Amino acid sequence: MAADSPGWFSNETATFGDRLAGAREAAGLTQEEMARRLGVRLKTLQSWEDDLAEPRANRLQMMAGMLNVSLRWLLTGEGDGVEGPSEPVVLPAEGREALAELARMRTQMLALAQEMGQLEKRMRALLRKEAE
Repeated sequence: MAADSPGWFSNETATFGDRLAGAREAAGLTQEEMARRLGVRLKTLQSWEDDLAEPRANRLQMMAGMLNVSLRWLLTGEGDGVEGPSEPVVLPAEGREALAELARMRTQMLALAQEMGQLEKRMRALLRKEAE
């Protein structure tokens, strides 16, 4: 079940919630079954799959084992995970344009997050100098 190449569940095309839902479905579990086995409320699992909340580390590890995927794949889409649909998905032109726009926006967001991290580092260094 290697999913190392960029594809259906890669970080560029899918979120943590997408991968969680895909792995759960591939394992043949309903949301209710998985929530019960994890010891969480259905609403909690749904919020993870909808990317409205993030599970704690211990739950992540439980999910990876339960779904037979690597923790790395669940978080990033790289490593041992599930394959996407075997049949190609054909989107109308409008859908392809929306996906392209989402990919462009994701790239911009990642670049901005990197810039913010660098700026925060500079600010911390300046504050340390001021405190001396």
